Amino acid sequence: MTTHPPFPDIHSLWQETAGPRPVFGRLPGDRHYDVAIIGGGYTGLSTARYLARRGLSPVVLEANRIGWGASGRNGGVVSGKFRIAFSQISERFGLEAARRMHDLGIEAIEHVGELVEDYNIASADYRSTGSLRCAHNAVSLEGLKKEAAWLHEALGDPACSILTGLEMGTETGSRDFVGGMLNTHGGIIHPLNFVFGIAAGLKAAGIDIFDNTPVTGLKREGMGVLLETPSGAVTAAQAVVATNSYSDLTPATAAVRTSIIPFRSAMIATEPLTGTTGANLLAKDRSYTETRRMMRWFRKAGDRLLYGGRGAFGKKDSQSAFTALHKAMVRQFPELAEATVTHRWSGLVAMTMDSIPHAGRLDDRIVYAVGYNGTGVALASNMGKHVAAIVAGESPDLGLLTSERLKPVPFYPIREPAVRLVAGCYQFLDAIGR
Repeated sequence: MTTHPPFPDIHSLWQETAGPRPVFGRLPGDRHYDVAIIGGGYTGLSTARYLARRGLSPVVLEANRIGWGASGRNGGVVSGKFRIAFSQISERFGLEAARRMHDLGIEAIEHVGELVEDYNIASADYRSTGSLRCAHNAVSLEGLKKEAAWLHEALGDPACSILTGLEMGTETGSRDFVGGMLNTHGGIIHPLNFVFGIAAGLKAAGIDIFDNTPVTGLKREGMGVLLETPSGAVTAAQAVVATNSYSDLTPATAAVRTSIIPFRSAMIATEPLTGTTGANLLAKDRSYTETRRMMRWFRKAGDRLLYGGRGAFGKKDSQSAFTALHKAMVRQFPELAEATVTHRWSGLVAMTMDSIPHAGRLDDRIVYAVGYNGTGVALASNMGKHVAAIVAGESPDLGLLTSERLKPVPFYPIREPAVRLVAGCYQFLDAIGR
């Protein structure tokens, strides 16, 4: 791999099963637009969609190929939740703040369906089957019961219900869980086909997208901004930074880089399970997550089982992380002991200091939206409409996403050993059942 973008695509299940890739090209020389967007993932593409609807001319500049980053590497879980529970948001910031964040989550989920329909992205295979939180001990199950009751009583949301250990065994095929919380909001999607479909729709609408075009410099010039790339320069009235956990690829996005903690998440996928003892696992075709601090998640993709989790460190894939995932998968699903793992890949999750995504202005010419903390499929693809409003000079009500400022990470240069330390503590607490 070269030391600077563009980088080659990774080998993942999504890459292997993706539909036709929309064809773009490098920026062909110098251009001028109303708004230049750095990053061609869910946020960047969605922002271009809504800027164009406002009559502005946007351009999307992607350092690699569309879908290279988190938008094409994630687990394809469509969720409107945040890293902290809505009841905790209420305790810290008040009930109305929790209600607004909950509404934003539901809005984001519904927006996924809107994008799939508007751009006719059948290959995204979006299924609104909901999600299931899987309690690994009695303490966690009690917490899920309280959260479901609070959502119903405080926010009037009846979407969550509690499953017994027996019901969990029937649904998942695993005896590893004492109970769970079923949430009928959300579902699963082919994340790479989803981002391909959005990009293809924008291209058909005449919106310029250039890939393999890293922005190497971003500075103020005259009444606007100048974005430098290896193949040309873009001048614009405003710029949007939508690089999320990959904000360290070039110096141009340094202003947000130090507010993000990139946490590597690894995934494995089995061979097709049709005709094997594992074929009936996860029968409801939802997404499933554990309640452990070092969360593991799993889902079906066609007739394969995907199993993922956090805990991989460093800048590259980790064989030890893949081995740990396989061991955990077989422990929960012994039927998969002889199943061949055909794909292994990883990607970066953008964690923030307060566990909340953030959008806003760096100054009068640069807008940002970053920090989805592992739930970006719905939240990031919905963010574009609000980023476009901020660019237009409006102040959309995004709850904590805008009322709380994006905070820099203390002692940023030593973030990697700090992440390892925190993760080690979480692993210990999980091991002793706390």
